[in-house]
Amino acid sequence: MAGFWTGAAALATAGRRGRRWPQLLMRSVALWTVKHVPHYSRRYLVVSRTLCSAGYDSNEKTFDKILIANRGEIACRVIKTCKKMGIKTVAIHSDVDASSVHVKMADEAVCVGPAPTSKSYLNMNAIMDAVRSTRAQAVHPGYGFLSENKEFAKRLAAADAIFIGPDTHAIQAMGDKIESKLLAKKAKVNTIPGFDGVVKDADEAVRIAREIGYPVMIKASAGGGGKGMRIAWDDEETRDGFRFSSQEAASSFGDDRLLIEKFIDNPRHIEIQVLGDKHGNALWLNERECSIQRRNQKVVEEAPSIFLDSETRRAMGEQAVALAKAVNYSSAGTVEFLVDSKKNFYFLEMNTRLQVEHPVTECITGLDLVQEMIRVAKGYPLRHKQADIPINGWAVECRVYAEDPYKSFGLPSVGRLSQYEEPIHLPGVRVDSGIQPGSDISIYYDPMISKLITYGSDRTEALKRMEDALDSYVIRGVTHNIALLREVIINSRFIEGDINTKFLSDVYPDGFKGHQLTETERNQFLAVASSLFVASQLRAQHFQDHESSRVPIVKPQVASWELSVKLHDEIHTVVVSSSGPTFSVEVDGSKLNVTSTWNLASPLLSVNVDGTQRTIQCLSREAGGNMSIQFLGTVVAEGQEICVIEAMKMQNSMTAGKTGKVKSVHCKAGDTVGEGDLLVELE
Repeated sequence: MAGFWTGAAALATAGRRGRRWPQLLMRSVALWTVKHVPHYSRRYLVVSRTLCSAGYDSNEKTFDKILIANRGEIACRVIKTCKKMGIKTVAIHSDVDASSVHVKMADEAVCVGPAPTSKSYLNMNAIMDAVRSTRAQAVHPGYGFLSENKEFAKRLAAADAIFIGPDTHAIQAMGDKIESKLLAKKAKVNTIPGFDGVVKDADEAVRIAREIGYPVMIKASAGGGGKGMRIAWDDEETRDGFRFSSQEAASSFGDDRLLIEKFIDNPRHIEIQVLGDKHGNALWLNERECSIQRRNQKVVEEAPSIFLDSETRRAMGEQAVALAKAVNYSSAGTVEFLVDSKKNFYFLEMNTRLQVEHPVTECITGLDLVQEMIRVAKGYPLRHKQADIPINGWAVECRVYAEDPYKSFGLPSVGRLSQYEEPIHLPGVRVDSGIQPGSDISIYYDPMISKLITYGSDRTEALKRMEDALDSYVIRGVTHNIALLREVIINSRFIEGDINTKFLSDVYPDGFKGHQLTETERNQFLAVASSLFVASQLRAQHFQDHESSRVPIVKPQVASWELSVKLHDEIHTVVVSSSGPTFSVEVDGSKLNVTSTWNLASPLLSVNVDGTQRTIQCLSREAGGNMSIQFLGTVVAEGQEICVIEAMKMQNSMTAGKTGKVKSVHCKAGDTVGEGDLLVELE
């Protein structure tokens, strides 16, 4: 039996680039083309699993009702803890978020304006009205939006509502990079050499840069998220950097003040989680390694760091606590450091809020940081001493975004989730999200789909669980960055711990191109794809037999299928024979056994290839048998059916390998065609 297959029916060219139309055909031998392309798309619902062992005392009274001044996954995350603590919740939302998951999870919901953040989630007047109308006793700001806005905290205090975060003094002191650096020096925290004041103009910037010594970092005093930052290696770049950074700072933060400091080349970004109360107590909850970044934004985080020894960890923790105590810090916060190759560390900034990557800390310490923030806000002292804080196991977090990783490591994508399944059936997996099938990824908000967290007894187990979780994460309808995340965690440099903030640009100097198959993986891929093709054809034949006329039709039994598969411009001969759920596959002289349940209705398929377990995804399937599969981040993409051929008494669809118009057709119904015959031309 033979056939063309694109995805599962023949010409499986794929991808968004570099496709071409192969002018190939056959009589008794099927030819299908497979182009190696990475994988895209997908996402889902709420905080699925906590992986922390925090206790919740029902007798400890905190608040009756908390309003969450945020949206998406962090709003869902806060609501989940509130429910465990017996606290009612109020969600706020823009008009386009009216049906969002966080709105459905909360006990009450209030619309605070239209889609743009300036008119909704940053609309202080509307949010204050919501606090008053719902009689919420406290507000959790999450991260982003108003989480580090001292004016918001002041207005809440004036309305007798508690801001679940530090006081306005700490927000002000740590939110200003110049003031925070001065405070850090006073608290004897290691700081990056630089100018402590505000840089007045480009000439002064050049003079300061020369004194510090190139390279230097020019950055906004009120900045964050990579905005208003420039690296300068000489006087000319300093002048340009001053101009661009001041303009960007003014437009992004309404504050064009700049500072200049020594640029630490190839550093690690390691941060310390701190927790303080209103009674003068403060703890450090170990570190998080956050060096895998793109455009100064984190992509993969883990706890603990493979780089730190216990002495350096303690020194960083103690300095972080010293800084927290210097501003009477009372909540969860994060002190960020740059660490050089010799383990010298330098204060970068302090974030006076819950950090996006807080779940990895929860996994290794067993604490629920949202619960601790709520307790502290109510006035309770910390329940733990420094000696009580453990490092149990290892946790890794991948930020799953609706982004195209092949464009600058991730440019935002918009769309609607047509299918979404989180891999929470796997052990040691936690997913923090705020979406569901049918959710829209909007142009108005951050394109994060979820935070995927895995936990293991050690780093090796945590990374293996992450690899399995990424393979099993079903997202349809939007482009996503899972292919990039998967490549990072299996990269040899990453596994060895040889990382820094330039990891992505160093490993992929020409941009991310997707997974490159080894010879073993290539043979496994060809064997799995061929087996899936045969399984789909057998199923189709089974349905045809049942739907045929009442007159019995005797059909020949096929002992084996001989296929000719084109992958990366190479032709591979594949012979497939079946025996129950197992296919015996010969690929270029190598023999492999492929076993599965072959449940073609499922988006996920667990396949065993000679003892190696793989999870593949059936991304799409058409009634005619065409399908698209994902294997190790590689997609065999479907095409549009443009003609049908008959080979060995079996009709097989031939599909287009690229988007285009049909220029001419060189055959008609009933024609006999041979290998190499040109059937259809596209333009």
